[in-house]
Amino acid sequence: MFVDQVTIEVKGGRGGDGCASFRREKFVPRGGPDGGDGGNGGSVLVLAKAGTDSLSALVHRKHWWAESGTPGSGSNRHGANAHDIVICVPPGTVVRDQKHDLLLKDLTDVGDQVIVAHGGRGGKGNARFKSSTNQAPREFTPGGDGELRSIQLELKIIADVGLVGKPNAGKSTLLSRVSRARPEIADYPFTTKKPHLGIAQVDIDRSLVIADIPGLIEGAHLGVGLGHEFLRHIERTRAVIHLVEPSPTDGSDPLDNYKSIRAELDEYGHGLAECAELVAVSKAELPDAQSVRDHLEAAIDREVILFSAVTGQGLDRLLQKAALLLQPVD
Repeated sequence: MFVDQVTIEVKGGRGGDGCASFRREKFVPRGGPDGGDGGNGGSVLVLAKAGTDSLSALVHRKHWWAESGTPGSGSNRHGANAHDIVICVPPGTVVRDQKHDLLLKDLTDVGDQVIVAHGGRGGKGNARFKSSTNQAPREFTPGGDGELRSIQLELKIIADVGLVGKPNAGKSTLLSRVSRARPEIADYPFTTKKPHLGIAQVDIDRSLVIADIPGLIEGAHLGVGLGHEFLRHIERTRAVIHLVEPSPTDGSDPLDNYKSIRAELDEYGHGLAECAELVAVSKAELPDAQSVRDHLEAAIDREVILFSAVTGQGLDRLLQKAALLLQPVD
């Protein structure tokens, strides 16, 4: 099960109480205070870990509470610190405080981490309060409470290139052809219901991480057809390949479909409309694919690539052009 958004409650462990104790041994008069400090409570951390590709492991566990520190004891023995709890998430996860809508950390890289709930400090034993004027203190402090908060984890897939287009434009087929990713493919719309990642080898020195984004429809920027669920995964891509189907099964016009998707990207914002874009007409094996490509290229006054994921026509050129979009501009 692919899960890209979840809300959980996290709580740091309570600190252990300090101890009020006095040294009482034979032949040791006036032993004095020897109460130890309490241990610190455990904290809750969120860590971006390689190999984790979904938040599904967090769905059935809504509460993450760290253990409390142990109290201090006599003979100046300090309590043990509690272990921290580490929540592993995929790189690209955004961590927010739900109550205050505050961004805590954007875990973009493997190894990035953030403490989302600090553990309480251990209390002080009475040995801490000894002084020249107070040689038999009975004071001690209790352990502090751990931090409690509700956090929202949102996964935004990190990829070099995102595939966008209408349902059935051929995005999943393209990804399966150029990488080892195996998204579900069928001859009806909305086969892809979750993003898929694949690595395409451009040449011996270059590769691309490609994200197959489920098909967008009109109104996606308003959340229609789970539009927000899909669009947020394109936010981190450095470029998009916009696929246009030459003969849509619903009889729609390819040029209108292209303009419709461009409008959705523009309305959604987050810089998607300004993202580098490569336009390509899929299914080159169809009879009218060439004419559709020529018409689209003339209408938008930009180069349009024609390719076929079935026959392999134009695939190398498509990947080469996509790699060029990622090169820094001098």
